[in-house]
Amino acid sequence: MDNKKKILVIEDEATLQKALNEVLVQEGYEVLSALDGISGLDLILKESPDLVLLDIILPKMDGFDVLKRLKEKGSEVPIIILTNLSDINDIQKALDLGATTYLVKADFHLEDVLKKIKELLSKN
Repeated sequence: MDNKKKILVIEDEATLQKALNEVLVQEGYEVLSALDGISGLDLILKESPDLVLLDIILPKMDGFDVLKRLKEKGSEVPIIILTNLSDINDIQKALDLGATTYLVKADFHLEDVLKKIKELLSKN
């Protein structure tokens, strides 16, 4: 039985998504990815990942809408928002919609993301 933690990366910036995927795989996680909000939401509902890294500005459906839909469905999946939006109102909106924590792309390194992921997954 494979008990790897499953992480879904919903990020439309291909280079960042690739970097996140590589680091997560190296750390021993099973990684799923989506380039837009709609396919990301579908994957969350189908695959039940242990954690989601979610961008806010996405094609087809933005991260806020993904959060809204998950909240409506009663999803408990921990969600780390990764975004360029650093406005306090956006941060509050994401947290109100159920995001677990929030990282602004300009301010973080991949090590920070890994640390957050490990922190959140150790609680589950």
